[in-house]
Amino acid sequence: MPLDITFTLSDQDLEHFQGIVDKAKSAMEGGESNASIEAAARQLISDAKSTDLPEFIADRLTKLEVVINMVSDEEWQLSEKERNRVLGALVYFCDPEDLIPDHVPGLGFLDDAIYVEIVIRELSAEIESYEEFCTFREAEEARRKEKGQDPHVEREEWLADKRAALHARMRKRRRSASVGSGWRLHW
Repeated sequence: MPLDITFTLSDQDLEHFQGIVDKAKSAMEGGESNASIEAAARQLISDAKSTDLPEFIADRLTKLEVVINMVSDEEWQLSEKERNRVLGALVYFCDPEDLIPDHVPGLGFLDDAIYVEIVIRELSAEIESYEEFCTFREAEEARRKEKGQDPHVEREEWLADKRAALHARMRKRRRSASVGSGWRLHW
């Protein structure tokens, strides 16, 4: 029988995670490459999948894949500022000796799972728009193939309008979420 457990992060807890984000910003400014950040986050997922994790941790780490795919998807075309915002969220996963070291059996990825929840909340506008973009892209590719058309012909043209609309909606949602919503991570 499943059991729901809820806990609340205090202002002090959130400030702790903000400190992590600040450290991450410094690492990025100190030359941590985008590729190494993406690679470290993907490695975390790979390492996690190779262990016997509690399901609630595994589920949260799997959600991280969408965020990584979003930042590396060339067709999504995030602006440099948006890419840095997402990479700033991912840089925490570069450090295996984070709050709870990843090698601690059963619990090593617990802090990562908590942080993923924070990242997903903070990047919800970006994630929702990106997932809609992926759904559209797959459906349009399938539609074109069914019609006997090459989905790569004029691909940028049929992606551009949808991407522009989704980027505009994403930015609008992000702006409205940041107004009067209380505490937010500053990437």
